Amino acid sequence: MNLTIFWFVVSASAAAYMWHYSSQSTVTLQPDEQTQMVMSHNSRQPEKEVMEMISQIKAQREAFTQKLYVCGEELQPIGMMSADEILAYHRSSPDATVSMDANGRIYFRETIEDLSPRCKENAYFGMDSGGNLSLFEGVPGVGGGNVIQTFFQLNIEHLKSSLPNSAIKELYRGIQVRDLSEYNSVLSTFSDYAVDAPGQALKISPAP
Repeated sequence: MNLTIFWFVVSASAAAYMWHYSSQSTVTLQPDEQTQMVMSHNSRQPEKEVMEMISQIKAQREAFTQKLYVCGEELQPIGMMSADEILAYHRSSPDATVSMDANGRIYFRETIEDLSPRCKENAYFGMDSGGNLSLFEGVPGVGGGNVIQTFFQLNIEHLKSSLPNSAIKELYRGIQVRDLSEYNSVLSTFSDYAVDAPGQALKISPAP
C-alpha cells in the first residue's frame, strides 16, 4: 500500500506506544496467568534466581522459547529438559529470562524491540465498527479481518474536520505497518484524535 499521501498530510512522530498481540505461532500454548516469573528488569537474570527456581524441578519439564515483540509473539517448543539442561540453556542465552508456569512448563523469554515477521506481513491499522483505532490481522473489512488490539476511540468529527478526505480513506481502507517506525507513527498521529472521555476529545496543540 502506498502511504505517500497519508504521511504527507499527517505529521508523524516516534511516540513509544508499546503493545503485544498474540499472533498465531508454531504452537498455541500460552503461559498460565500464575506463571512464576524470575526476571530482573533492565539487567540480565541472576543465575541465583534461576537456580532457586529449578531447585523445585525433580523431573524433565516441557520447555519453550518465547519471543515477545512490540507487535506479535513467537512461541517455539524446545522439548523436554532436566534441571541441569535448563541451567545450561540459561547460561548459553543470558539475554533470555526463565520462567515456570503453574503447570511446570518452562519458558525462555526474550523481549525484542521490533515487529514480528508475521506482524510485518499482516498487521493493518484501521477503524472498527465502534469507531476505535484498532490493529487488524489482514486488511480491515476484507475476509473479516480480525481485530487484534483496540487502542482508543476516535473523535470522528474532529478527524473529518482536520484531515483531508484522502487520509480518512486511508484509515478506512487500512494502513499497513511494516516496521516499528511506521507502527509508532500511526499510533502517535491518531492519538491526537482520541477521545479520553465520552463526548470529549483530547486537547490538541494548534499547528504552527
